Formats: sequence, C-alpha cells, structure tokens
Amino acid sequence: MALADAAATASKIASPIWRSKLQASLVSNKNLVYSRYVQLATVKADGRPANRTVVFRGFLGDSDDALTFVTDSRSRKIQEVACNPAAEVAWYFPETREQYRIAGNLTIVDAAAGDSALQAARIRAWSALSDAGRQQFGWPQPGLPRAQQDPTAWSGAAPGPQDPPLDTFCLMVLRPEEVEQVLLLSNERYRYVRQELQESGSTVSWSEESINP
Repeated sequence: MALADAAATASKIASPIWRSKLQASLVSNKNLVYSRYVQLATVKADGRPANRTVVFRGFLGDSDDALTFVTDSRSRKIQEVACNPAAEVAWYFPETREQYRIAGNLTIVDAAAGDSALQAARIRAWSALSDAGRQQFGWPQPGLPRAQQDPTAWSGAAPGPQDPPLDTFCLMVLRPEEVEQVLLLSNERYRYVRQELQESGSTVSWSEESINP
C-alpha cells in the first residue's frame, strides 16, 4: 500500500501511542510479579521457531520505543539473532486482559559493542540486576550437561552492582516495527506500524489502525 493510501485508512502519529498504552498496562498489572515476563520468539538456523520467556528490563530511553532484555553471550539465541535478527514478543496482561504482539529486529549489545550509548545502557542494566541475577552470568555455559560441571561452579560470590559487567552479560534491544494490541474485555484490536517519513520533517512516524479482533 502506498503511503498516501495508508494515510486514508490509518491516522499517523508522531510518537507511538502503543508505548503509552503498554506503560499503562504495566501500571494496571503491577501487583502481578510476572507482569514483566514476556515470550520472545526468534528464528533458528533451520527456519524453525525458538521461543523462551524473558524479563522486560525497560525501554532503551525515556523517549525511545526500543524494548530491552538481557541474555548470556553463550546462549543459543545469540547465534540465532546473528543469522536472522527478526523477533517477536507476545505479552499478556491477565489483570486487564490485554495482549501485545511486538515484532521487530533484535540487536545484541555485548562486551565488545562499540556504540557508547548502547554500552552505557548495558552497564545500567547490569547494575539494576539483583545479586542472584548477576551471579548467573558467572555460571558454566548454559545448555551443557550439568553432570560434567564442578559443583562449586554454582556457588561463587555474586559481582556487585558497581562491578564491571561480566563478558558473558549481553543487553538485547528490540526495535519494534509493528505492534498489535488486543483488548479482550471490549473486543478491540489495534495495529501500529513504524514508518520512515523523511518528507514529514520527522524521521520516524507510527500509523494507528483499528482492525477486526
């Protein structure tokens, strides 16, 4: 669909309304400890899907729509993202009965990442982890048979929040390209699509469209 045609069916918005809606959903469900748990799907090298539950660690910045998560540099998803950065989040809020599907591309920010802003975000995410969360990045490689590991490998002291991140610690940044919100209580569904609009004076805009549930 041409941009002019899309304008006839979807209202263009300079900032993503879905972000403020998502933040409102988080507030409404904050009494649920698992409200920040999401399902993150990536693509394996053989084209099959890979899915896991991760914890939402916040947006990349106060005015940024990128979502952040953390992972281990030795996990299989690192290679999956290197081969194909496409990913999608499924996020359900039981208190308000809302679902968000957020599709986009993932960027892995590891110890060698040269972008200073992303590296600073990685350090902030490391400092915000609990002691137990930081300790896990010093454990043996994920996915290997546990029987082969030294039992003492699991009992080391946790790095402190001011200690440098371990090299195994990575920040994952999901840059959304399309978002869908479903409100089950009112049978409403909305689609938001990221668009590059150089001619509008803004490099990024989002379209909002009400669609059938």
